[in-house]
Amino acid sequence: MINSLKNKDIAIIGYSETKIERRSGRSTYDVAAEATSKVLEYAGLGTKDIDGMATVLPSSEAGNNFYSNYLGDHLGLTTTWTQTTDLGGAAMLANVARAASAIQSGYCEMVLSIAAATPTTRRVDDQRSYRSEFRNPTGIQGPPGAFGLLMHRYMHKYDLKFEALGKLAVAQRNGAVVNENAVEGLRKPMTVEDYLTSRVVSTPLRLLDSVMPCDGGNAILITTTERAKRMGVKKMVHPISYAEIVNFNIREQLPNITETGFSVVGPQALEKANMSTDDIDQFHPYDDFLIAEMLQLEQIGFCGRGEGSEFLLSTDLSPTGKLPMNTGGGQISAGQPGLAGGQLNLIEAIRQLFKEATDRQIPDPSTAMVTGIGTIPYVRNWGNSAVLILERG
Repeated sequence: MINSLKNKDIAIIGYSETKIERRSGRSTYDVAAEATSKVLEYAGLGTKDIDGMATVLPSSEAGNNFYSNYLGDHLGLTTTWTQTTDLGGAAMLANVARAASAIQSGYCEMVLSIAAATPTTRRVDDQRSYRSEFRNPTGIQGPPGAFGLLMHRYMHKYDLKFEALGKLAVAQRNGAVVNENAVEGLRKPMTVEDYLTSRVVSTPLRLLDSVMPCDGGNAILITTTERAKRMGVKKMVHPISYAEIVNFNIREQLPNITETGFSVVGPQALEKANMSTDDIDQFHPYDDFLIAEMLQLEQIGFCGRGEGSEFLLSTDLSPTGKLPMNTGGGQISAGQPGLAGGQLNLIEAIRQLFKEATDRQIPDPSTAMVTGIGTIPYVRNWGNSAVLILERG
């Protein structure tokens, strides 16, 4: 599956995104229908053209054993291949690879890969993992506590410059300001000083280190390059390399929580694409917290261990810079649609490669790297890491 992606026989031919809202009052199915309608209109297709669907189970539908069936029913889809992936923020990147494999195997020809979530309307998930008795009900209270511990450990090993994280936060906020789909409350300029003086929520993690769960949905269409050409598609993006690892370092009883699966899948994805980090025109890392982005930079190989602060301070992260990062604001500044699988950053990478990013357009990009992470067990780093490399057709 992974090696054959280099042949560029798979193409992403369309994308869509709903407005991300702090509180929408809508159902997951309603948001999914809007995203589907928009992507079909973008590609000039109808529901009868879709014979495959990949999705992620949103928090509003946890425990629904037939979610993909009901979602397809709601969208008017009859499919010959269906996939629901439960890897959290790595799920939708994983679904690109799984859809490619299904298409290449002949199970389907046109896949709708869709993520939608409205956790502010309804949320019923119960997240449990390793040593959950220390997490709930009165423990570290979810991801901010976990990433606060992770930052403490990083600071014990390396020099963490908070102004570097502030610079990254400002760069992403600048993208959200010109992103019409970003949460309205986040479309306001900010400064490094704003970041440094923001409220500490889990020492040393600040409010502006953190993502804001919101409501929203997005979708892409995946098919063969041959079919896309027959359709007369003018713009397409090829997934050329993918790697994932699940339950990284699970056998270590005393793991180094600053070490992540990206130390494995980052170099692996680059090798399979016959690339180095210098070949990546834009980087869209999963960004539930700023420290997660720094760790990814270091362990994928954009800089060395412990050099993340200096790399961020010395690198232009803007759309016209050396390494544009999360140019639409990322999840931290555009809003995270529930735990909708991290497809928001993938959408932005595709938009950039289609040269449709308007005020934040990267000049003539040809490649992009997008990442995803998922699950945060107690006193461990995240368990799932995924890397997808895209190339403009």
